[in-house]
Amino acid sequence: MDLATLWFFIVAFFFVGYFVLDGFDFGVGMSLPFLGRDDVSRRQVINTIGPVWDLNETWVIVAGAILFASFPEWYATLFSGFYLPLLLILLALILRGVSFEYRHQRDDIAWKRRFDRMIVIGSTVPALLWGVAFGNIVQGVALNADHVYVGGFFALLNPYALLVGVTTLLLFFLHGVLFVALKTDGQVHEDAHRLAKLAAGPTVLAAAGTVVWTAVIAMNREAPLLWLVLGAGALAAVALVAAVGFSLVRRDGWAFVSGMVTVMLAVVMLFAALFPYVMPSTIDPAYSLTIANASSTRYTLEIMSWTALIATPLVLAYQAWTYWVFRKRVTRRSIEGAPAHA
Repeated sequence: MDLATLWFFIVAFFFVGYFVLDGFDFGVGMSLPFLGRDDVSRRQVINTIGPVWDLNETWVIVAGAILFASFPEWYATLFSGFYLPLLLILLALILRGVSFEYRHQRDDIAWKRRFDRMIVIGSTVPALLWGVAFGNIVQGVALNADHVYVGGFFALLNPYALLVGVTTLLLFFLHGVLFVALKTDGQVHEDAHRLAKLAAGPTVLAAAGTVVWTAVIAMNREAPLLWLVLGAGALAAVALVAAVGFSLVRRDGWAFVSGMVTVMLAVVMLFAALFPYVMPSTIDPAYSLTIANASSTRYTLEIMSWTALIATPLVLAYQAWTYWVFRKRVTRRSIEGAPAHA
């Protein structure tokens, strides 16, 4: 395996980590209107991700930096062609972060409800648009001979990309609800189980459609990793059904782990369907960006490889330690006994 191919899989690894970790953050935010019956329950829901949401979000910063350094041509084409959706994602993430930090600054119900709505918007928009973006990347977009996207914004809103967007929205929503069920007690815990049951059917249907359509795209393209596309898609479906089943029998830990595996395998499936391209062209296959023609120089990739070898285990260890420290449930009693601004 050459270094460019290795870094394609490293980029995939960091996006897998981002969607698995920030995915349930998005789901928790989207579930707020359904699980927050009063201010105490809303604080209980928000506090499930309070200590970790910003750490989870750093994965996309690292993924973007790695993409810029290892595949500058891919980065340039992606961020110029997908400028508006990526800008909307960025604004939504800022909106969500500001809301987490400012919600508790004033003991006023109207103030808090405004920021609660911002949390919902700031979670829903990225959950949908990340899927739309990756759907377009996998399916291919209108790239000309200079690797410039010429399709326009509304061309990105095609049926396959929208299906992938709806699938990521529903997967993250279910993923977040399962996390709330794992991390809370009392009425919020019970409501999370009921909500997971309601979300299960639409999520399974959307995910099945995405798996089948992605497999068709990979087969038509004669993707060299077709076996991985089919395998990851099938296992993702099994993991999703398992997550729903574990939730129904109140095995919250296993339900959440199964949800994590579902998201992980779904992202693996998308990257496997994309390989060896990084942005296929629908105008002419010769205009496509591939791993070979979009990567940095060998020297750059060698330096990055040594850096990643040292830094990645440290990042993973710190992430694991953080989750271990904040592993306990967020109980209603602990919220009621805390200051109102907490």
